[in-house]
Amino acid sequence: MIKRHLITSDRLIEAMQLVAPGTQIREALDNIVRARTGGLLVFADEEEVAPLISGGISIDVDFSPMILYELAKMDGAIILNRDGSQMMHANVQLVPNPAIYSSETGTRHRTAERVAKQIDALVISISAARDVLTLYVDSIRYVLEEIRAILSKANQALQALEKYKSRLSQVSTSLSALEFEDAVTLYDVLSVVQRSEMVLRIAREIERYIIELGSQGRLIEMQLEELMVDVREDLRAVLMDYVPEEAGLFVDEAAADLATLSNEELLTLDPITRILGFHEVDAFEHQLSPRGYRMLRKIPRLPKSVIANLVVEFGRLEEIMQATAEELADVDGVGTARAHDIKEGFLRLRELNLLERYG
Repeated sequence: MIKRHLITSDRLIEAMQLVAPGTQIREALDNIVRARTGGLLVFADEEEVAPLISGGISIDVDFSPMILYELAKMDGAIILNRDGSQMMHANVQLVPNPAIYSSETGTRHRTAERVAKQIDALVISISAARDVLTLYVDSIRYVLEEIRAILSKANQALQALEKYKSRLSQVSTSLSALEFEDAVTLYDVLSVVQRSEMVLRIAREIERYIIELGSQGRLIEMQLEELMVDVREDLRAVLMDYVPEEAGLFVDEAAADLATLSNEELLTLDPITRILGFHEVDAFEHQLSPRGYRMLRKIPRLPKSVIANLVVEFGRLEEIMQATAEELADVDGVGTARAHDIKEGFLRLRELNLLERYG
């Protein structure tokens, strides 16, 4: 069975959403599983699947869970349109190209795999003997697990996410304290980036569980949203603060490259250092000064355009914090009232940081 950490295909995610609990298609699939009749379903455009069809009957009726359940009692495959809203053929024999490699041993599963590889289709094979639903899309084979098993894994992942998020909060608080003192090293930045990416990876794993859980995953989704507030935005702000100017501030590219690192590479700092645009430097000794994006976005009601104008005008967070209210007010989009809010915001952030560090 395909490993879950490899489930990154958009096509597979769409397929899982189509058959998620709470959908009418899943209701029909569950009925077929319970009846132990087995079945083979193909979701494709008529013109693509037509050359593979032999025999059967044309029905062309709107989808209905009960009708699909009854049709599955026949031996042949059932053909539906791409979104499953129409059932087009039933009891058909599928004749895919036999030269297409298949790792399956059973006739039904082997046919399903070859059809999915030959045409642009989602194919679902329902085992009569083992109560197993297998999805085939492109060259991917994915076995749907029982809801209880997925819920258990999702809850375990949430517990892990809470621990990693706690550690991320610690290193983020430490980075904020160092930013106020203008004493940041590259190692401090790398620690936050590393922990942020670890948290994001666990979150992506939980997101896939939520897709597969369908209507059963709403509570998991609520917990995930609460834990992930501002994590992606904070990581982007860190990158905007510290990626060297000579790297072109390719923040989106850096974030994408971080996501491609293997788990082993993520545990070491050298690959992250290179992605951020630093070469041949001692992370523990190399001093950095933030531009101010991360800290400024923590001040309430401060638009992104104003934050950008402040960074362009002053260049560094330390210069922004040391600027007078009058100097801040002269920046485009700031004004007297907002300049006062910025000065007060820095004071509150410093006090909050002290509370978070020392309780």
